[in-house]
Amino acid sequence: LGFFDPLGMLDGADQARFDRLRYVEVKHGRIAQLAFLGQIVTRNGQHLDGPIDNAGDAFSSYPNGLAAILGPNAIPKEGVQQILIFIGLLEVAVMTDWTEKGEFPGDLRNGTFQGAWDKWSDKQKLQKRAVELNNGRAAMMGILGLMMHEQIGGSYPIIGQM
Repeated sequence: LGFFDPLGMLDGADQARFDRLRYVEVKHGRIAQLAFLGQIVTRNGQHLDGPIDNAGDAFSSYPNGLAAILGPNAIPKEGVQQILIFIGLLEVAVMTDWTEKGEFPGDLRNGTFQGAWDKWSDKQKLQKRAVELNNGRAAMMGILGLMMHEQIGGSYPIIGQM
């Protein structure tokens, strides 16, 4: 997919604005890919082993999807707060370009993994970035679809009972 701006949000925007929006799009795409994978894996019945808390509750004792946060048998409020704090720490301390040497929006290597990336030609790098962008866009639509179907209910191939 190429440049797509049906609402005209970038009319008259400079390169910095475009790069910021592209960074946000890549970031949300990465999160959506993890969310989609998490939905599929947990709906398949695969959960981490062992207790999730000191009371001995197992990971599998909580429901899948949005019900794990909003449902009647949801993770306790304190557990959700811990998850949000962890995500916040990742946001400000890990998933950021603290060296400010990123080659492109979303480049969070921070001086690591140079050999793996540098072995490709510029054309291959551009192609891999486009693949990540498109997979992220697809995952954003996919996780939204899974969340909608979870609220609608029913049984679906691969996913099973929602």
